Amino acid sequence: MSERDEHLEHDTLHITVGGYVTGFVLSVVLTAIPFWLVMGKVFPSPTVTTFVILALAMVQIYVHMVFFLHMTSKAEGGWAWMSLIFTLVLLVIMLSGSLWIMYHLKTNTMPLTPEQVRKLP
Repeated sequence: MSERDEHLEHDTLHITVGGYVTGFVLSVVLTAIPFWLVMGKVFPSPTVTTFVILALAMVQIYVHMVFFLHMTSKAEGGWAWMSLIFTLVLLVIMLSGSLWIMYHLKTNTMPLTPEQVRKLP
């Protein structure tokens, strides 16, 4: 076996029907749990429910990446995984920066007086 064949064999992913079925079942379960949490009002606080749903959404994103997109640290020599990490870092910077700006705009904006509110069209 040549060096090129070994490299190709190492980088190829073993895609099976069982992997797709496992991914599908996990996706259905990870979709049904948040639905049940909301419809059953399992947690008394909507904030707790929101954070649990967000955590399950992150797990579901991971399941989709691994079982359907076949993104692992071994795929394409790790470059697909590195580009995903770079994208996530940029996304966190943009979202946190946007939230920070919006919070400070709201905090530092002067409120309207009752006279100014009456003059609004």
